[in-house]
Amino acid sequence: MGAAPALRRLDNPRMKILDELAACKGQFGREAARRTIDLLSRLSTVRIRDAGDLIRLHEIVLFLRAYPQSPRVARLADSILKSFAERIRGVDADAFDDPEISGIAGTSVSTNFSREFAQRLVPRHPGAIEIDWDNFAHPDRLGIVLGRMIPLAYETYAVEPHVDWRAWMDANECDFAWLLERVDAPTWDLLEIPLRWKIDPEASRSSLRLPRRELFFHSGSLLKRADVSIESEFAVAPIKLQRLGRSRAEPALGVIVDASAARYRELHGFEHPDEQRVYHADFGRGVDFIFFGAAPAKRLPLRAYHCGMFFKNGVPAGYVETLSLFERCEVGFNLYYTFREGETAWLYVRILKLLREQLGMTCFSIDPYQLGHENEEAIQSGAFWFYYKLGFRPAAPEIFELASREAAKIAKQPAHRTSPAVLRRLAERPLFYGATAADWASFSIERAGVSKAGKELLKSAARFKRAGEEADYLRWLQRQPALRRQVAGAGSG
Repeated sequence: MGAAPALRRLDNPRMKILDELAACKGQFGREAARRTIDLLSRLSTVRIRDAGDLIRLHEIVLFLRAYPQSPRVARLADSILKSFAERIRGVDADAFDDPEISGIAGTSVSTNFSREFAQRLVPRHPGAIEIDWDNFAHPDRLGIVLGRMIPLAYETYAVEPHVDWRAWMDANECDFAWLLERVDAPTWDLLEIPLRWKIDPEASRSSLRLPRRELFFHSGSLLKRADVSIESEFAVAPIKLQRLGRSRAEPALGVIVDASAARYRELHGFEHPDEQRVYHADFGRGVDFIFFGAAPAKRLPLRAYHCGMFFKNGVPAGYVETLSLFERCEVGFNLYYTFREGETAWLYVRILKLLREQLGMTCFSIDPYQLGHENEEAIQSGAFWFYYKLGFRPAAPEIFELASREAAKIAKQPAHRTSPAVLRRLAERPLFYGATAADWASFSIERAGVSKAGKELLKSAARFKRAGEEADYLRWLQRQPALRRQVAGAGSG
Protein backbone atom coordinates (compact mmCIF):
# COMPACT_ATOMS: atom_id res chain seq x y z
CA MET A 1 0.00 0.00 0.00
CA GLY A 2 1.25 3.46 -0.87
CA ALA A 3 1.41 6.42 1.46
CA ALA A 4 -1.76 8.44 1.91
CA PRO A 5 -1.80 11.62 -0.23
CA ALA A 6 -1.15 14.90 1.53
CA LEU A 7 -4.31 16.89 2.08
CA ARG A 8 -4.57 20.35 0.54
CA ARG A 9 -6.18 22.98 2.75
CA LEU A 10 -8.76 25.28 1.19
CA ASP A 11 -9.47 28.69 2.69
CA ASN A 12 -13.20 28.38 1.91
CA PRO A 13 -14.44 24.99 3.14
CA ARG A 14 -18.02 25.64 1.99
CA MET A 15 -17.00 24.94 -1.53
CA LYS A 16 -18.96 24.34 -4.65
CA ILE A 17 -17.34 20.95 -5.12
CA LEU A 18 -19.52 19.44 -2.38
CA ASP A 19 -22.64 20.64 -4.16
CA GLU A 20 -21.35 19.11 -7.37
CA LEU A 21 -20.62 15.80 -5.66
CA ALA A 22 -24.06 15.76 -4.01
CA ALA A 23 -25.61 16.20 -7.45
CA CYS A 24 -23.91 12.96 -8.54
CA LYS A 25 -26.13 10.94 -6.21
CA GLY A 26 -28.74 9.25 -8.33
CA GLN A 27 -26.99 10.05 -11.62
CA PHE A 28 -25.80 7.07 -13.64
CA GLY A 29 -24.14 6.17 -16.88
CA ARG A 30 -20.55 6.53 -18.09
CA GLU A 31 -20.52 10.31 -18.04
CA ALA A 32 -21.97 10.43 -14.51
CA ALA A 33 -19.39 7.88 -13.32
CA ARG A 34 -16.58 9.87 -14.92
CA ARG A 35 -17.77 13.06 -13.25
CA THR A 36 -18.08 11.35 -9.87
CA ILE A 37 -14.59 9.88 -10.17
CA ASP A 38 -13.15 13.29 -11.01
CA LEU A 39 -14.77 14.95 -8.01
CA LEU A 40 -13.81 12.15 -5.61
CA SER A 41 -10.21 12.27 -6.88
CA ARG A 42 -10.04 16.00 -6.25
CA LEU A 43 -11.60 15.69 -2.79
CA SER A 44 -9.19 12.92 -1.80
CA THR A 45 -6.46 15.56 -1.40
CA VAL A 46 -8.53 18.42 0.00
CA ARG A 47 -8.40 19.43 3.65
CA ILE A 48 -11.74 20.62 5.02
CA ARG A 49 -11.67 22.31 8.42
CA ASP A 50 -15.36 23.06 8.93
CA ALA A 51 -17.16 20.30 10.88
CA GLY A 52 -20.42 20.73 8.99
CA ASP A 53 -18.72 20.38 5.63
CA LEU A 54 -16.77 17.36 6.83
CA ILE A 55 -19.99 15.68 7.92
CA ARG A 56 -21.61 16.51 4.60
CA LEU A 57 -18.64 15.08 2.71
CA HIS A 58 -18.77 11.89 4.76
CA GLU A 59 -22.49 11.31 4.18
CA ILE A 60 -22.33 12.01 0.44
CA VAL A 61 -19.36 9.70 -0.02
CA LEU A 62 -20.94 6.97 2.13
CA PHE A 63 -24.05 7.13 -0.06
CA LEU A 64 -21.89 6.83 -3.18
CA ARG A 65 -20.13 3.83 -1.64
CA ALA A 66 -23.52 2.18 -1.09
CA TYR A 67 -24.86 3.19 -4.53
CA PRO A 68 -21.74 3.32 -6.75
CA GLN A 69 -21.82 3.83 -10.50
CA SER A 70 -18.61 1.84 -11.04
CA PRO A 71 -15.87 -0.15 -9.26
CA ARG A 72 -13.59 2.87 -9.26
CA VAL A 73 -16.23 5.05 -7.60
CA ALA A 74 -16.52 2.44 -4.83
CA ARG A 75 -12.73 2.28 -4.39
CA LEU A 76 -12.33 6.06 -4.25
CA ALA A 77 -15.24 6.36 -1.83
CA ASP A 78 -13.67 3.77 0.49
CA SER A 79 -10.34 5.57 0.30
CA ILE A 80 -11.86 8.89 1.35
CA LEU A 81 -13.91 7.27 4.12
CA LYS A 82 -10.82 5.53 5.50
CA SER A 83 -9.10 8.92 5.76
CA PHE A 84 -11.66 10.40 8.12
CA ALA A 85 -9.87 9.55 11.36
CA GLU A 86 -7.11 11.84 10.11
CA ARG A 87 -9.46 14.42 8.58
CA ILE A 88 -11.35 15.19 11.79
CA ARG A 89 -8.31 15.75 14.01
CA GLY A 90 -8.53 19.19 15.54
CA VAL A 91 -12.19 19.63 14.61
CA ASP A 92 -14.84 20.26 17.28
CA ALA A 93 -15.77 16.77 18.54
CA ASP A 94 -19.22 17.85 19.77
CA ALA A 95 -20.34 18.38 16.18
CA PHE A 96 -20.26 14.61 15.58
CA ASP A 97 -22.51 13.52 18.48
CA ASP A 98 -25.92 13.64 16.79
CA PRO A 99 -27.30 10.08 16.36
CA GLU A 100 -28.04 10.75 12.69
CA ILE A 101 -24.34 11.21 11.92
CA SER A 102 -22.51 9.74 14.92
CA GLY A 103 -20.05 6.91 14.45
CA ILE A 104 -17.65 8.53 11.97
CA ALA A 105 -14.07 7.24 12.13
CA GLY A 106 -12.00 9.03 14.74
CA THR A 107 -14.97 10.00 16.92
CA SER A 108 -16.50 8.65 20.12
CA VAL A 109 -19.98 7.91 21.35
CA SER A 110 -21.07 8.20 24.96
CA THR A 111 -24.32 6.83 26.34
CA ASN A 112 -25.87 4.61 29.02
CA PHE A 113 -25.82 1.31 27.16
CA SER A 114 -27.98 -1.37 28.73
CA ARG A 115 -26.10 -4.15 30.50
CA GLU A 116 -27.11 -6.70 27.86
CA PHE A 117 -25.98 -4.51 24.99
CA ALA A 118 -22.77 -3.51 26.74
CA GLN A 119 -21.98 -7.19 27.30
CA ARG A 120 -22.15 -7.71 23.53
CA LEU A 121 -20.19 -4.59 22.63
CA VAL A 122 -17.38 -4.50 25.20
CA PRO A 123 -15.67 -7.84 24.35
CA ARG A 124 -15.50 -6.76 20.72
CA HIS A 125 -13.47 -3.64 21.58
CA PRO A 126 -11.11 -4.30 24.49
CA GLY A 127 -9.45 -1.16 25.76
CA ALA A 128 -11.63 1.15 23.64
CA ILE A 129 -14.52 1.58 26.10
CA GLU A 130 -14.39 3.28 29.49
CA ILE A 131 -16.57 5.14 31.95
CA ASP A 132 -17.27 8.67 30.73
CA TRP A 133 -16.63 10.28 34.09
CA ASP A 134 -17.12 13.81 32.76
CA ASN A 135 -20.72 12.97 31.91
CA PHE A 136 -21.47 10.71 34.88
CA ALA A 137 -24.35 12.48 36.63
CA HIS A 138 -24.62 10.15 39.64
CA PRO A 139 -21.20 8.62 40.50
CA ASP A 140 -22.25 8.50 44.16
CA ARG A 141 -24.54 5.58 43.31
CA LEU A 142 -21.43 3.45 42.82
CA GLY A 143 -20.85 3.55 46.58
CA ILE A 144 -24.10 1.73 47.31
CA VAL A 145 -23.23 -1.08 44.91
CA LEU A 146 -19.51 -1.36 45.66
CA GLY A 147 -20.17 -1.26 49.39
CA ARG A 148 -22.21 -4.45 49.10
CA MET A 149 -19.46 -6.32 47.30
CA ILE A 150 -16.16 -5.09 48.74
CA PRO A 151 -15.42 -4.54 52.45
CA LEU A 152 -13.03 -1.65 51.80
CA ALA A 153 -15.62 0.09 49.65
CA TYR A 154 -18.13 -0.16 52.49
CA GLU A 155 -15.49 1.20 54.86
CA THR A 156 -15.28 4.29 52.69
CA TYR A 157 -18.93 4.62 51.64
CA ALA A 158 -20.37 4.21 55.14
CA VAL A 159 -18.50 7.03 56.86
CA GLU A 160 -16.86 9.36 54.34
CA PRO A 161 -18.71 12.07 52.39
CA HIS A 162 -18.02 12.99 48.77
CA VAL A 163 -15.97 9.96 47.88
CA ASP A 164 -13.99 10.20 44.64
CA TRP A 165 -15.16 6.87 43.27
CA ARG A 166 -13.15 7.30 40.08
CA ALA A 167 -9.91 7.45 42.04
CA TRP A 168 -11.09 4.66 44.36
CA MET A 169 -11.89 2.34 41.45
CA ASP A 170 -8.59 3.14 39.72
CA ALA A 171 -6.66 2.40 42.92
CA ASN A 172 -8.48 -0.91 43.45
CA GLU A 173 -8.44 -1.95 39.77
CA CYS A 174 -12.25 -2.11 39.60
CA ASP A 175 -13.15 -0.92 36.12
CA PHE A 176 -16.60 -0.89 34.55
CA ALA A 177 -15.99 -4.31 32.94
CA TRP A 178 -15.51 -5.72 36.44
CA LEU A 179 -18.85 -4.17 37.43
CA LEU A 180 -20.53 -5.37 34.26
CA GLU A 181 -19.78 -8.97 35.22
CA ARG A 182 -21.04 -8.65 38.80
CA VAL A 183 -24.21 -6.55 38.84
CA ASP A 184 -27.57 -7.55 37.45
CA ALA A 185 -29.39 -5.66 34.70
CA PRO A 186 -31.76 -3.66 36.98
CA THR A 187 -28.86 -2.51 39.16
CA TRP A 188 -26.79 -1.57 36.11
CA ASP A 189 -29.66 0.50 34.75
CA LEU A 190 -30.08 2.31 38.08
CA LEU A 191 -26.39 3.22 38.12
CA GLU A 192 -26.78 5.03 34.76
CA ILE A 193 -23.10 4.69 33.97
CA PRO A 194 -22.22 6.52 30.74
CA LEU A 195 -19.73 4.56 28.68
CA ARG A 196 -17.52 6.29 26.15
CA TRP A 197 -16.51 4.20 23.15
CA LYS A 198 -13.58 5.55 21.19
CA ILE A 199 -14.52 3.97 17.88
CA ASP A 200 -11.74 2.17 16.10
CA PRO A 201 -11.81 2.96 12.35
CA GLU A 202 -12.84 -0.51 11.22
CA ALA A 203 -15.91 -0.44 13.48
CA SER A 204 -16.92 3.08 12.45
CA ARG A 205 -19.68 3.93 10.02
CA SER A 206 -16.94 5.02 7.67
CA SER A 207 -15.54 1.50 7.23
CA LEU A 208 -17.86 -1.05 8.85
CA ARG A 209 -19.05 -3.54 6.24
CA LEU A 210 -20.86 -6.85 6.02
CA PRO A 211 -18.62 -8.96 3.77
CA ARG A 212 -20.01 -9.33 0.25
CA ARG A 213 -18.50 -11.27 -2.62
CA GLU A 214 -19.59 -8.83 -5.34
CA LEU A 215 -20.79 -5.25 -5.34
CA PHE A 216 -23.80 -4.08 -7.31
CA PHE A 217 -23.04 -1.16 -9.60
CA HIS A 218 -25.90 1.07 -10.70
CA SER A 219 -25.99 1.78 -14.41
CA GLY A 220 -29.55 3.14 -14.51
CA SER A 221 -31.93 5.21 -12.44
CA LEU A 222 -32.69 4.26 -8.85
CA LEU A 223 -36.07 2.65 -8.25
CA LYS A 224 -38.53 5.29 -7.10
CA ARG A 225 -41.69 4.81 -5.10
CA ALA A 226 -43.78 5.07 -8.25
CA ASP A 227 -41.84 2.09 -9.67
CA VAL A 228 -42.81 -0.12 -6.74
CA SER A 229 -46.01 -2.09 -6.14
CA ILE A 230 -46.66 -4.29 -3.13
CA GLU A 231 -48.96 -6.55 -5.13
CA SER A 232 -46.45 -6.96 -7.95
CA GLU A 233 -43.60 -7.65 -5.56
CA PHE A 234 -45.62 -10.27 -3.70
CA ALA A 235 -46.29 -12.04 -7.02
CA VAL A 236 -42.66 -12.54 -8.12
CA ALA A 237 -40.42 -15.49 -7.19
CA PRO A 238 -39.94 -16.07 -3.44
CA ILE A 239 -36.93 -14.64 -1.67
CA LYS A 240 -34.45 -17.33 -0.71
CA LEU A 241 -33.59 -17.45 2.97
CA GLN A 242 -30.43 -19.19 4.17
CA ARG A 243 -29.76 -20.17 7.75
CA LEU A 244 -26.24 -19.14 8.69
CA GLY A 245 -23.84 -21.42 10.49
CA ARG A 246 -22.01 -20.12 13.52
CA SER A 247 -18.94 -19.10 11.50
CA ARG A 248 -21.04 -16.60 9.53
CA ALA A 249 -23.76 -15.77 12.06
CA GLU A 250 -21.41 -14.62 14.80
CA PRO A 251 -19.53 -12.05 12.67
CA ALA A 252 -22.78 -10.77 11.19
CA LEU A 253 -24.27 -10.21 14.65
CA GLY A 254 -21.07 -8.43 15.64
CA VAL A 255 -21.38 -6.03 12.72
CA ILE A 256 -24.98 -5.33 13.75
CA VAL A 257 -23.92 -4.57 17.35
CA ASP A 258 -21.21 -2.16 16.18
CA ALA A 259 -23.47 -0.46 13.63
CA SER A 260 -26.19 0.04 16.25
CA ALA A 261 -23.91 1.23 19.04
CA ALA A 262 -22.29 3.79 16.73
CA ARG A 263 -25.75 5.33 16.21
CA TYR A 264 -26.91 5.08 19.85
CA ARG A 265 -29.48 2.44 18.84
CA GLU A 266 -30.52 -0.61 20.88
CA LEU A 267 -33.17 -3.16 19.93
CA HIS A 268 -34.49 -6.01 22.06
CA GLY A 269 -33.33 -8.51 19.45
CA PHE A 270 -29.89 -6.93 19.09
CA GLU A 271 -29.45 -7.34 22.85
CA HIS A 272 -30.84 -10.90 22.93
CA PRO A 273 -30.45 -12.50 19.49
CA ASP A 274 -31.33 -16.11 18.81
CA GLU A 275 -27.77 -16.94 17.80
CA GLN A 276 -28.72 -20.44 16.65
CA ARG A 277 -31.23 -19.15 14.11
CA VAL A 278 -29.73 -16.29 12.14
CA TYR A 279 -30.82 -16.01 8.52
CA HIS A 280 -29.52 -14.26 5.42
CA ALA A 281 -31.55 -13.13 2.43
CA ASP A 282 -30.14 -11.65 -0.76
CA PHE A 283 -32.78 -9.15 -1.86
CA GLY A 284 -30.97 -8.36 -5.09
CA ARG A 285 -29.52 -4.99 -6.21
CA GLY A 286 -26.69 -5.36 -3.70
CA VAL A 287 -28.91 -5.64 -0.60
CA ASP A 288 -28.31 -8.24 2.12
CA PHE A 289 -30.77 -8.76 4.97
CA ILE A 290 -29.72 -10.44 8.22
CA PHE A 291 -32.87 -11.64 10.01
CA PHE A 292 -33.44 -13.34 13.39
CA GLY A 293 -35.65 -13.58 16.45
CA ALA A 294 -35.04 -13.28 20.16
CA ALA A 295 -33.33 -15.98 22.21
CA PRO A 296 -35.89 -18.41 23.73
CA ALA A 297 -35.41 -17.06 27.26
CA LYS A 298 -36.11 -13.52 26.09
CA ARG A 299 -39.15 -14.08 23.89
CA LEU A 300 -42.34 -12.11 24.46
CA PRO A 301 -45.22 -13.95 26.14
CA LEU A 302 -47.78 -13.54 23.34
CA ARG A 303 -46.41 -11.91 20.21
CA ALA A 304 -43.63 -13.27 18.02
CA TYR A 305 -40.64 -10.96 17.78
CA HIS A 306 -38.20 -10.65 14.87
CA CYS A 307 -35.66 -8.07 13.82
CA GLY A 308 -32.93 -7.57 11.28
CA MET A 309 -30.51 -5.21 9.62
CA PHE A 310 -30.18 -4.52 5.92
CA PHE A 311 -26.97 -3.68 4.10
CA LYS A 312 -26.46 -2.00 0.74
CA ASN A 313 -23.26 -3.24 -0.89
CA GLY A 314 -22.09 -4.21 2.59
CA VAL A 315 -22.85 -0.80 4.15
CA PRO A 316 -25.28 -0.90 7.12
CA ALA A 317 -28.30 1.02 5.83
CA GLY A 318 -31.01 0.49 8.47
CA TYR A 319 -32.97 -1.99 10.53
CA VAL A 320 -36.42 -3.46 11.05
CA GLU A 321 -38.27 -4.76 14.11
CA THR A 322 -41.53 -6.73 13.94
CA LEU A 323 -44.24 -7.88 16.36
CA SER A 324 -46.54 -10.58 14.97
CA LEU A 325 -49.72 -12.26 16.14
CA PHE A 326 -51.85 -14.55 13.96
CA GLU A 327 -51.69 -12.96 10.46
CA ARG A 328 -51.00 -9.40 11.65
CA CYS A 329 -47.49 -7.93 11.76
CA GLU A 330 -46.56 -4.55 13.20
CA VAL A 331 -43.49 -3.37 11.31
CA GLY A 332 -41.00 -0.83 12.64
CA PHE A 333 -38.73 0.30 9.81
CA ASN A 334 -35.76 2.65 10.10
CA LEU A 335 -33.64 3.65 7.14
CA TYR A 336 -30.55 5.58 8.20
CA TYR A 337 -30.67 9.24 7.23
CA THR A 338 -27.72 8.96 4.84
CA PHE A 339 -29.58 6.65 2.46
CA ARG A 340 -33.03 8.26 2.27
CA GLU A 341 -32.43 9.24 -1.33
CA GLY A 342 -31.91 5.58 -2.18
CA GLU A 343 -34.38 2.85 -3.11
CA THR A 344 -36.38 3.06 0.10
CA ALA A 345 -39.79 1.94 -1.16
CA TRP A 346 -38.38 -1.08 -3.01
CA LEU A 347 -36.36 -2.13 0.02
CA TYR A 348 -39.33 -1.78 2.35
CA VAL A 349 -41.60 -3.85 0.11
CA ARG A 350 -38.96 -6.58 -0.17
CA ILE A 351 -39.00 -6.81 3.63
CA LEU A 352 -42.80 -7.14 3.64
CA LYS A 353 -42.52 -9.87 1.02
CA LEU A 354 -40.06 -11.84 3.15
CA LEU A 355 -42.31 -11.50 6.22
CA ARG A 356 -45.25 -12.75 4.19
CA GLU A 357 -43.34 -15.75 2.83
CA GLN A 358 -41.50 -16.77 5.99
CA LEU A 359 -44.00 -15.89 8.72
CA GLY A 360 -47.32 -16.08 6.88
CA MET A 361 -48.08 -12.40 7.44
CA THR A 362 -50.93 -10.96 5.35
CA CYS A 363 -51.91 -7.89 7.38
CA PHE A 364 -49.24 -5.26 8.07
CA SER A 365 -49.58 -2.30 10.42
CA ILE A 366 -47.55 0.85 11.07
CA ASP A 367 -47.44 2.20 14.62
CA PRO A 368 -48.43 5.88 15.04
CA TYR A 369 -44.92 6.76 16.24
CA GLN A 370 -43.52 5.70 12.87
CA LEU A 371 -46.02 8.04 11.22
CA GLY A 372 -45.24 11.04 13.39
CA HIS A 373 -47.09 10.69 16.69
CA GLU A 374 -44.68 12.32 19.17
CA ASN A 375 -42.02 12.00 16.46
CA GLU A 376 -41.25 15.30 14.75
CA GLU A 377 -38.67 13.71 12.45
CA ALA A 378 -41.44 11.60 10.89
CA ILE A 379 -43.65 14.69 10.56
CA GLN A 380 -40.90 16.62 8.79
CA SER A 381 -40.19 13.75 6.40
CA GLY A 382 -43.88 13.18 5.61
CA ALA A 383 -43.64 9.53 6.67
CA PHE A 384 -47.43 9.11 6.53
CA TRP A 385 -47.47 9.68 2.77
CA PHE A 386 -44.62 7.27 2.17
CA TYR A 387 -46.77 4.42 3.50
CA TYR A 388 -50.06 5.77 2.13
CA LYS A 389 -48.72 5.93 -1.43
CA LEU A 390 -47.58 2.31 -1.13
CA GLY A 391 -51.17 1.27 -0.36
CA PHE A 392 -51.44 1.48 3.44
CA ARG A 393 -54.68 3.00 4.74
CA PRO A 394 -56.10 4.14 8.09
CA ALA A 395 -58.66 1.75 9.55
CA ALA A 396 -60.14 4.46 11.79
CA PRO A 397 -63.02 6.05 9.76
CA GLU A 398 -62.31 9.66 10.78
CA ILE A 399 -58.61 9.36 9.86
CA PHE A 400 -59.50 7.57 6.61
CA GLU A 401 -61.78 10.46 5.60
CA LEU A 402 -59.16 13.08 6.49
CA ALA A 403 -56.49 11.22 4.51
CA SER A 404 -58.82 10.87 1.52
CA ARG A 405 -59.56 14.60 1.49
CA GLU A 406 -55.90 15.46 1.76
CA ALA A 407 -54.97 12.97 -0.99
CA ALA A 408 -57.59 14.56 -3.25
CA LYS A 409 -56.00 17.99 -2.69
CA ILE A 410 -52.60 16.61 -3.64
CA ALA A 411 -54.02 14.95 -6.76
CA LYS A 412 -55.62 18.24 -7.82
CA GLN A 413 -52.67 20.41 -6.86
CA PRO A 414 -49.38 18.42 -6.91
CA ALA A 415 -47.57 21.34 -5.28
CA HIS A 416 -49.83 21.13 -2.21
CA ARG A 417 -48.01 20.24 0.98
CA THR A 418 -49.82 18.78 3.98
CA SER A 419 -49.42 21.00 7.02
CA PRO A 420 -47.64 19.64 10.12
CA ALA A 421 -50.88 19.99 12.06
CA VAL A 422 -52.75 17.74 9.63
CA LEU A 423 -49.86 15.27 9.55
CA ARG A 424 -50.02 15.02 13.33
CA ARG A 425 -53.73 14.29 13.13
CA LEU A 426 -53.14 11.62 10.48
CA ALA A 427 -50.49 10.04 12.70
CA GLU A 428 -52.81 9.48 15.67
CA ARG A 429 -53.86 5.98 14.57
CA PRO A 430 -52.09 3.09 12.83
CA LEU A 431 -51.98 2.47 9.10
CA PHE A 432 -52.77 -0.97 7.68
CA TYR A 433 -52.22 -3.02 4.55
CA GLY A 434 -54.25 -6.20 4.16
CA ALA A 435 -57.81 -7.47 3.90
CA THR A 436 -58.24 -8.11 7.65
CA ALA A 437 -57.21 -4.61 8.78
CA ALA A 438 -60.64 -3.89 10.28
CA ASP A 439 -60.22 -6.79 12.73
CA TRP A 440 -57.12 -5.15 14.20
CA ALA A 441 -58.04 -1.46 13.92
CA SER A 442 -58.36 -0.86 17.67
CA PHE A 443 -56.56 -3.95 18.95
CA SER A 444 -54.56 -3.69 22.16
CA ILE A 445 -52.27 -6.49 23.30
CA GLU A 446 -52.83 -5.33 26.90
CA ARG A 447 -56.60 -5.79 26.63
CA ALA A 448 -56.22 -9.12 24.86
CA GLY A 449 -53.73 -10.43 27.40
CA VAL A 450 -56.03 -10.11 30.39
CA SER A 451 -59.02 -11.67 28.64
CA LYS A 452 -60.05 -15.31 28.91
CA ALA A 453 -58.94 -15.89 25.31
CA GLY A 454 -55.63 -14.14 26.00
CA LYS A 455 -54.91 -16.34 29.01
CA GLU A 456 -55.69 -19.43 26.94
CA LEU A 457 -53.30 -18.18 24.27
CA LEU A 458 -50.63 -17.53 26.90
CA LYS A 459 -50.73 -21.16 28.00
CA SER A 460 -50.55 -22.45 24.43
CA ALA A 461 -47.75 -20.05 23.48
CA ALA A 462 -45.47 -21.21 26.29
CA ARG A 463 -44.55 -24.49 24.61
CA PHE A 464 -43.48 -22.67 21.44
CA LYS A 465 -41.60 -19.93 23.26
CA ARG A 466 -39.21 -22.22 25.10
CA ALA A 467 -37.46 -23.61 22.02
CA GLY A 468 -37.60 -23.88 18.27
CA GLU A 469 -38.66 -21.20 15.83
CA GLU A 470 -41.22 -18.50 16.55
CA ALA A 471 -42.27 -18.98 12.94
CA ASP A 472 -43.66 -22.37 14.05
CA TYR A 473 -45.72 -20.58 16.69
CA LEU A 474 -47.16 -18.21 14.07
CA ARG A 475 -48.00 -21.06 11.72
CA TRP A 476 -49.82 -22.80 14.56
CA LEU A 477 -51.74 -19.60 15.34
CA GLN A 478 -52.77 -19.28 11.72
CA ARG A 479 -54.47 -22.67 11.98
CA GLN A 480 -56.62 -21.55 14.94
CA PRO A 481 -59.45 -19.41 13.45
CA ALA A 482 -61.70 -19.65 16.51
CA LEU A 483 -58.91 -18.55 18.87
CA ARG A 484 -58.03 -15.75 16.50
CA ARG A 485 -61.58 -14.39 16.54
CA GLN A 486 -61.69 -14.54 20.33
CA VAL A 487 -58.30 -12.84 20.84
CA ALA A 488 -58.88 -10.16 18.21
CA GLY A 489 -62.33 -9.46 19.60
CA ALA A 490 -61.17 -9.33 23.24
CA GLY A 491 -58.33 -6.98 22.34
CA SER A 492 -60.47 -4.51 20.41
CA GLY A 493 -61.93 -1.52 22.19
